[in-house]
Amino acid sequence: MEEETEKETEMSEQINTSQPGADVLLSAGHSQFDELHQASRLPMEEETEKETEMSEQINISHHEPSINRVVLPSLVPHVGMEFRNSDEAWAFWLTYSGQQGFEVRKRYTNKRPSDGMVTSCKFVCANEGLRSEDERDYLTKFPRAETRTNCQVHMNVKMDRTKGTLKVSEMVLEHNHTLHLPETLHLMASQRKISELQAFEIGMADDAGIRPKAAHELASRKVGGQPNLSYTLRDHKNYLRTKRQREMAYGQAGSMLKYFQDKIAENPSFQYALQMDCEEQIANIFWVDAKMIMDYAHFGDVVSFDTTFGTNKESRPFGVFVGFNHFRETVVFGAALMYDETFASFKWLFEAFLNAHKGKYPKTFYTDQDAAMGKAVGEVFAEAWHGLCTFHIMQNAAKHLHEEKDEEKKKDKKKEKKKEKNKDNKREENEETSILSDFSACMFEYEDMAEFEQKFDLMRKKVSKQTWLDIIYKLKEKWAECYMKDVFTLGMRSTQLSESLNNDLKIHFKSDFDIIRFFKHFERVVQGKRNNELNSEFESRKKLPKLCDGQRICAPSRRWPLVLEVSGRVRSATTSVCVLSPDLEAICLACVL
Repeated sequence: MEEETEKETEMSEQINTSQPGADVLLSAGHSQFDELHQASRLPMEEETEKETEMSEQINISHHEPSINRVVLPSLVPHVGMEFRNSDEAWAFWLTYSGQQGFEVRKRYTNKRPSDGMVTSCKFVCANEGLRSEDERDYLTKFPRAETRTNCQVHMNVKMDRTKGTLKVSEMVLEHNHTLHLPETLHLMASQRKISELQAFEIGMADDAGIRPKAAHELASRKVGGQPNLSYTLRDHKNYLRTKRQREMAYGQAGSMLKYFQDKIAENPSFQYALQMDCEEQIANIFWVDAKMIMDYAHFGDVVSFDTTFGTNKESRPFGVFVGFNHFRETVVFGAALMYDETFASFKWLFEAFLNAHKGKYPKTFYTDQDAAMGKAVGEVFAEAWHGLCTFHIMQNAAKHLHEEKDEEKKKDKKKEKKKEKNKDNKREENEETSILSDFSACMFEYEDMAEFEQKFDLMRKKVSKQTWLDIIYKLKEKWAECYMKDVFTLGMRSTQLSESLNNDLKIHFKSDFDIIRFFKHFERVVQGKRNNELNSEFESRKKLPKLCDGQRICAPSRRWPLVLEVSGRVRSATTSVCVLSPDLEAICLACVL
């Protein structure tokens, strides 16, 4: 047995030395091999040896034995390889570098002057060469990291004059640095690219108000994760910044004028007006689109105007004209970017508003208590009733109204114990609340002028300082209910419509928005309000109002005014459906119209 084992060992060693790298089949208990089977394996062994040598040559250059990089021979460059053009050669070099794990760049490209055809080019590893010495101070706290290692990997391509193709004339595939992991392929700069479709999706997401991080996460989920996406979040943000820079290529003023001209090309009914200052710089801007003009023609009887800050990069006051539609949804009649809030600016703005709407005056115009704005309203909208925002008035009342305390009460309070102080504080709060409730009643409840005067005088006696009350009393015709019997208000008593729209704008806007981004996001907010109108229109056609006993329903009309004349008094309807009782002699003007 020992002699047979020794013979088998000698024969196996002889076979291994004669056929290195080949797979040897041994049969237990046999001393000879099948020669015919051995002969059939020779061609396959030669091919395997070639592939093994090529893969070993590539793996040696990686300096990472733990990473198994298997590349097909057809994807490995070699001298004499032909390409139809330089783009095809570059695409091949990108594919090869991505599989191997190194970044690449173009070293040079030579073109023929006569026809511009590429005659030669050189593609290198991104670590080729050495960076020049940093001219900055050696005490720099955060110097740039070194990325060049003088790597010699390259591929030279030259034109074959006879065939007109490009051939690989010289190449080196051995690196002197560590290669990247396969899992980080999507992070290499030479492998990242934003396609036209991806660029379109990025732009659409930005126009829809989706933040870059959320849009990039959505795009990653579509393709199964970030490694399958051909660009990173930084590339996403860089693309948006470059796009905005192109949009602002003509500067703030030039880009804004181009935006307005594009809107006029889309719809000739779009209008805008500009006011220049003494230095021929744009000071105030006003614009309306076709839908705003149409909405004002139908629902422009009651208008609310207010300004806000912090919606644009220049911190300019932004003003918007809003009102109600037949569903009591917010509609926009115009918008403006102002240089300041002076009488001259407001006067120009209101005149531009009238010119855009063919000189149609609103019946009621609500603003806040700004003196310059009120003066401009009285001069431009002379035929309209000017009302003050009750919300702002109540806010000012809470600041200025305090009840007068008797000196005897103050002395008694000093002698009281600490336990009773909390009760007194609560009592004072209740007294202040009663003053605000009295002022609110004067504003909303008392319909008789004599009763209003009586209650207002009683409230005066409770207030220590009457300065603010005297000022607001002089304007009582603009906020008191008793002076608004014949005023057409549609239930509006404040500028809360404008405040609500401004709040929506601030949710979507940022203070660093340039002028073009500001316009685009404003369009999106306005379109959201118009979508609400469509939803209300759909619901009104889908659902019928509930019928009550002894009543009939009047169908809603698309036109204002919807007015009820009951017992000689004119009241504005607050709904689009008018329910009439046979007991009341009422006339619905909507039916007549």
